[in-house]
Amino acid sequence: MRLKPEIARTMTASALLGAVASAALFGLTGCSSAPKTARPHQGGRPVESAEPGGSVDLGQWITGFTDRITQSGGYRIPGASDRRAIADGVRLVLDGKQPEAERSLATVGYTLRTLVDRDGGMEVAEIADATKDGEARRGWGRIYVDLRGPARWSVQVPHPTADQRTEQLGIGLLRSSPGGVLVLAGAHRNADADGEEGDAADVAHRSDSVFAAVSDTLADRRLPAVQVHGFADSSSPGHDVVVSPGKGDAGLPAARRLSNALRKLHLRSCEVWQRDCGRLEGRTNVEGDHADAVDVPFVHVEHSRRVRDDDRLLAQAVRALTEVTKRWSTGRR
Repeated sequence: MRLKPEIARTMTASALLGAVASAALFGLTGCSSAPKTARPHQGGRPVESAEPGGSVDLGQWITGFTDRITQSGGYRIPGASDRRAIADGVRLVLDGKQPEAERSLATVGYTLRTLVDRDGGMEVAEIADATKDGEARRGWGRIYVDLRGPARWSVQVPHPTADQRTEQLGIGLLRSSPGGVLVLAGAHRNADADGEEGDAADVAHRSDSVFAAVSDTLADRRLPAVQVHGFADSSSPGHDVVVSPGKGDAGLPAARRLSNALRKLHLRSCEVWQRDCGRLEGRTNVEGDHADAVDVPFVHVEHSRRVRDDDRLLAQAVRALTEVTKRWSTGRR
């Protein structure tokens, strides 16, 4: 699924945003050395390019995006045609049809480009809004596809910023197991949607989002998913992680495997198939509902603030999740 050189050159010419954040997890220290060369883009403010050839520290690149997500940011509820165009773009990338993917994405102001992670050399396809203005106003998020081989699984991050540092779990997983697709929300869960109050930007509980459309498309392709969240320590005292197979049971073997891995790393988990874990069980998430409907494994994982605030513990949480995704990478459930 490597993007053709001529396509990569075209995508670099319409380079995406990416102000780079300061220190984060998994080897992220200081500011990126990627030059912030602004390039014009019709219909919006210029976006910043990566180094020649699309080389970035992927962790810093993605964190630079999520750091700009705030509760005061914008969100626009996408129409059905918008959702379909982006989901079709993702599907076409997975099918190796990059020109067709670019055309579908361009109809809604999205672009496709190849990035090379300086930490390990992994190539990923980035699917994202074409301008900073569009990204800030619409908040539809980004998708990253590992190009090392066929897509086998996905990790979903529905509440970046609101569930602080959950994007670091997604980044760590994408880097650790081949065949991953990272689906990343682009707005704070409490952001106003064109003045509309309520849960419009809570993509874990709204089916009318780009996030849900892409996640459903991946489930329809039989890709199992892990969805990562964060909770306040007081919400489940004595637990570091809450593990759930969501609404159905297709993800139960993976959830059990994850719980065993957490136990070996001395992280305390609440297992919803064993006991009541309160409001953290993830049985109402729309992505889990669809996965259940098509009988594809879905694992909903909540991480305490204690875990997310501690680099060592967060790395251990990624290591435990990798026990699941590495198995998925081989096509096993």
